[in-house]
Amino acid sequence: MVKFHMSELKYIKHYHPDTQAQVHALIKNDKLSEHILSKYPYSHNIRTDKALFSYIMDYKNEHMKKSDPLSKALYDGKVQTFNALGTHRFISRVQGGKLKAKNEIRVAPIFKSMPEEFLRMIVVHELAHFKEKEHNKAFYKLCEYMEPSYHQLEFDLRLYLTQIDLAGKLY
Repeated sequence: MVKFHMSELKYIKHYHPDTQAQVHALIKNDKLSEHILSKYPYSHNIRTDKALFSYIMDYKNEHMKKSDPLSKALYDGKVQTFNALGTHRFISRVQGGKLKAKNEIRVAPIFKSMPEEFLRMIVVHELAHFKEKEHNKAFYKLCEYMEPSYHQLEFDLRLYLTQIDLAGKLY
């Protein structure tokens, strides 16, 4: 059994104390990994930057056809798991006499070996930044439009990251 203190639950520290207590009970009874694996038993096979770009483009074309184009998508080792799981960059460059805008999505490499549902959640999150720069009501409404289970997936991802912190990878 892994020993820890409630303050170590950094990924769920903003959730209600009752929710934190439920997670604590799962950890105490050594059931957190079993809980996660029962819901998400498989990892995906989107391992390369090219496959990631294609995956994101398919999702963008399905849900956000009229948004700004995506120029680049990649797994980036500089994306830190606790601070950010993915990033969206909007880059403006002057080329000749014109201003060119480029959108990039960078995803933490840990997503290479996670369930596809968690990758989809972070992709939805970063795509939503194409239209909404801030994490406001409109942003989360757009996330839910693209992925109706967005909030549940975000919570489950936080449980997954907690399990990794406690005992290492699941897949």
